[in-house]
Amino acid sequence: MKRLIALAVMVAAILPARADEGMWLPALISQRIADMQAKGLQLTAEDLYSVNHASLKDAIVLFGGGCTGEVVSDQGLLLTNHHCGYSYIQRHSSVEHDYLKDGFWAMNQAQELPNPGLTVRFLERMDNVTEAVLEGITDALSEEEKASLISQRCDAIRQQAEDPAQGLVAQVSALYYGNQYFLYVFRQFRDVRLVGAPPSSIGKFGGETDNWMWPRHTGDFSIFRIYAAPDGTPADYSPENVPYRPKKSFEISRAGVQEGDFTFVYGCPGSTREYIHSAEVDYVATVSDPERIALRDQRLGIMKKYMTGNQAVRIQYSSKYASVANAWKKWQGEAKGIVKMQTVARKQAYEARFAEWAQGTRYEGLTERLATLYAAWVPYQRTYEYFLETVNSVELPAFAGRLSRNLDKREAVAEAFFKDYYQPIDEEIFEAMLTAFFDEVPDTFQPAFFKEQLVQHGSVHAWREWLYANSCLTDPARVAALESLEQLQQDPAYQFYDAYIQCFSRDIYPVLSSLDDEIEGLYHDYMQGQMDFEPDKAFYPDANLTLRIAYGHVEGYRPCDAVYYQPVSTLRGIMEKDNPDIFDYNIPQVLRDLYAQGGYEDQPVCFLATNHTTGGNSGSPVLNARGQLIGINFDRVWEGTMSDIVFDPEVCRNISLDIRYLLFVVEKVGGAGYLLDEMHFTN
Repeated sequence: MKRLIALAVMVAAILPARADEGMWLPALISQRIADMQAKGLQLTAEDLYSVNHASLKDAIVLFGGGCTGEVVSDQGLLLTNHHCGYSYIQRHSSVEHDYLKDGFWAMNQAQELPNPGLTVRFLERMDNVTEAVLEGITDALSEEEKASLISQRCDAIRQQAEDPAQGLVAQVSALYYGNQYFLYVFRQFRDVRLVGAPPSSIGKFGGETDNWMWPRHTGDFSIFRIYAAPDGTPADYSPENVPYRPKKSFEISRAGVQEGDFTFVYGCPGSTREYIHSAEVDYVATVSDPERIALRDQRLGIMKKYMTGNQAVRIQYSSKYASVANAWKKWQGEAKGIVKMQTVARKQAYEARFAEWAQGTRYEGLTERLATLYAAWVPYQRTYEYFLETVNSVELPAFAGRLSRNLDKREAVAEAFFKDYYQPIDEEIFEAMLTAFFDEVPDTFQPAFFKEQLVQHGSVHAWREWLYANSCLTDPARVAALESLEQLQQDPAYQFYDAYIQCFSRDIYPVLSSLDDEIEGLYHDYMQGQMDFEPDKAFYPDANLTLRIAYGHVEGYRPCDAVYYQPVSTLRGIMEKDNPDIFDYNIPQVLRDLYAQGGYEDQPVCFLATNHTTGGNSGSPVLNARGQLIGINFDRVWEGTMSDIVFDPEVCRNISLDIRYLLFVVEKVGGAGYLLDEMHFTN
C-alpha cells in the first residue's frame, strides 16, 4: 500500500498546477520541465539538478539555517540578503565601527571578517527513501509504534549518509504529511566571512514602513565568502584556509527584466500549509494573527521609544526589532488576505464535497474528526502562543535559563547577553507583556507562582520593580561571581523562568503535543485522500526549508480598484522617498551625489514576479530563462502574504533586488568594484 501512495504522489506532480503556483522538488523537476519550457525556460532538467555533473543546484546554499545564498565566483563569493546577514553585521558593529549605519566593505580578502557559528550547506543529492522508511508500516501498528519505527529508520538512513570528515551532513524529511520521505545529503562549510554590506539606509531602505510593500526600493543584499581547508574540504576558521572553489557559480546577466519575462527562484522555502483544514485557517485569521499583532505592537513601541535618538541602543536592538517586526507586519497582510479570499468558506465547501465523496471509503469522517480535534486544540495553541509572545519575550528570565544550562561558561554567556541588552526596554516589556498575560490567559493555564507574585506585590508594576531590583543577573560582575546552580536558583529572575517552564512543560505542552500528533496522523490520510479525490490536480509538497524550484514571470498587479503597480522600481523612487529627517529614508550622501550627476534616474532597483515563495526563500537566486542571475529574492507583497496558506495568482508576487542595483551599489557606493572582477557577466 505504501508503494502505491508514493507512486500516486509522484504521478500527481506531473499533472497541471494553477498558474505559477508551486514549490517543486529539484530531483523530480523532469516531471515539470515541459511546462517550464513551454513558459520560456531554455534549460534541461539536468541543467537544473544533476548528481552526475555540475548543475545549478551546486551554486546554491542554505545560509545560516534559515535563508538561501548563491555563489557568484570561482573563489566562493556568496550573495544573500542584507536581512539574512544582518545579525552577523550587527555583531561586528559598535559605536566606533557602526557597520549597520555606515556599511562594511573589505578591500581585500585579508580584511574579510569571520563569523563563528555561521554555516552554509550545499545540497549534494536527494534520494527518495519512502520504501525504506515505510516498509511494514501498517494500520495494525499503533500510532506510537509507527512513529518510533519511522524515527529509527530515518535516523539510521541519516547516519549512514553522513561523513563528518568530509563535511557531509544529512537529514531525512517527510513530505506530504509523511506519505513520502526524502534523504538530503549536504556538504557543510563552517568558515564563512563577511565581505561587504551596504549601509542600512540602502540595505534596509524604507525600514518597517516599506517592509512587505510595493513599490520597494531596498538594496537588500550582503556579501560573504566561503573558505575551506587548502585541500578544499570544510574546516573550522583558520588563517590558513583558502577561498572555496565551488562546482558551479552563477553567470550574471546585465540585460535586465521586462514584464512577461520567464523567471524562476531556486531556494529553500521555509514553511507553507496549503492543505490544512478550515478550522486552522479560521484560527489563524480570526484569533492567532490578530492577537499576536496586538502584542507585538506594544513590544515594538517600547523598543522604538528607546532606540530613537540613542545610537548604542539602536545598534543593540536593531536585529531584535527587525525580527519582531517582520512577522508582525506579515501577519497583518496574511489575515486580511485570508478574509478577502473567503478562504475559510471555500475550504469548508471543499471539505463538504470531500466528505460526500469519502462516504464508504477509508477517508470517511476524516474532515469531521479533524474539526473535533481542532476544537480541543485551539485553547492550548492560543495559550502556547501567548506564552511565547509575552512571558518568553522577557529577556532577563530567558538569560537565567541559559545560565542554568551553561553555568560553567557563565562569563561568555553573560558577555554575549549584556552586549545587546538594555534593561529599561526589558523592564517595560515585562510589565506590558505580563499585564496582557494575566488579562488574556485563562486562570487554569497561569503558573501558580505568577499568581502568588501578583498577590504578594499587588500589581505587575510593583512585581517588575522588585524583580529587577533584587536579581543579581542585571549585573555582569554578580553573574561572574555566581558559584553554584543552587545560588542561581534563588534568584527571582530564575524563579520566574522556572515557574514558566514547569507550567508550560506540565500543563500545556503534553496536551498540545498529543493533539498535534493526532492531527498530524489524520493529515497523513487526509493528504492522500485529497490526492485521490482530485486525481487531475498537481500537488506540490509543503515547504520545509529544503531546496525547491518555483517559476513564473515578471508581472505587476492590481492591489485595489483603479491602481496598477508596475513591476520595476528605479532610483528615481528612492530620491522621491529620500528624507534626512527620517532614519529609514535617510540615504547616504554619495547616493544623492550620484543621482545629481544625472544618467542614473532609470537605474533599476527591484522587480516583481509571480514566483511562489515564502520565508527561507530570502536570498534565493532569481534566474532568467537561461539560468543566469538577474536578482535576489527578498520579500513578498503585503496583499499576497497569505500565500503560505492560499495562493492567489492575481496578487501573490515575490519582490526581488535587481542584480544591476547590487552591482551599482558595490561599485559606485561601496568603492569595492574589485569584487566585480571575479564575477562572470553575460548579456
